[in-house]
Amino acid sequence: MNLVSTTVGQGPHLVLLHGWGLNSGVWQGIIKDLTAHFTITTIDLPGFGLNHAEMPDRYSLENLAQGVSTLMPNNAILLGWSLGGLVAQQIALSFPHKVKQLILLATSPCFMSKGEWPGIKIQILDGFKNQLLDNPGATVSRFLAIQAMGSPSAKHDIKLIKQQVDAYPLPSPVALSAGLELLVSSDLRTSLIHLSMPCQLLLGRLDSLVPIQLQYAIQQLNPAIKVTVFERSSHAPFISQQGCFVDFLMSNK
Repeated sequence: MNLVSTTVGQGPHLVLLHGWGLNSGVWQGIIKDLTAHFTITTIDLPGFGLNHAEMPDRYSLENLAQGVSTLMPNNAILLGWSLGGLVAQQIALSFPHKVKQLILLATSPCFMSKGEWPGIKIQILDGFKNQLLDNPGATVSRFLAIQAMGSPSAKHDIKLIKQQVDAYPLPSPVALSAGLELLVSSDLRTSLIHLSMPCQLLLGRLDSLVPIQLQYAIQQLNPAIKVTVFERSSHAPFISQQGCFVDFLMSNK
């Protein structure tokens, strides 16, 4: 793969990874507030955004982590959102020299509901997979709406996310399908106890995709992981509570 990245700003290295169906355009709202304080690298996952034409031989979490990590500086703060958070966890586990601090945003080591583990019901993601075959564009739009569901500023959030991601190339249909499959099949719970760097989990209290109950499950799994809850946010706190989110990053330099 010949992946590309974009780097702006000055200061400590901060790497941002986006979520499923989207691209690094989602970060544009916060980048302008952070460039004086961080050297920010945004990397589109293979098959998405600026890397929409670049695909690994097999769309696995390990291959995504391998490809993305090559564009990262060593000893960076790595922030992964949703599917990007799964990739970030794998990078931290496989290439710990790349990550001095791991920030997991509205993500989970296991997105699916399993026994006592809080997550998404399999029927919801199965529905997305079926709809993706019929109408990829409508499926991504529906996913956007779900990400803002419950937020007091939901309509504004959806409009803003759509404007930002529409400025980038459309995702590969193969990557859309394979990315959903990763959300269904990935389970890093037993590996997460071996993280060697500080880790923080950021959750939106109104999130319908990554339930707030995860805060208790994750701390039972690894008590060293600190949890911060954005009270007025759904799945995209960096949009719903942009000021609070920027303040959080500034306090964690």
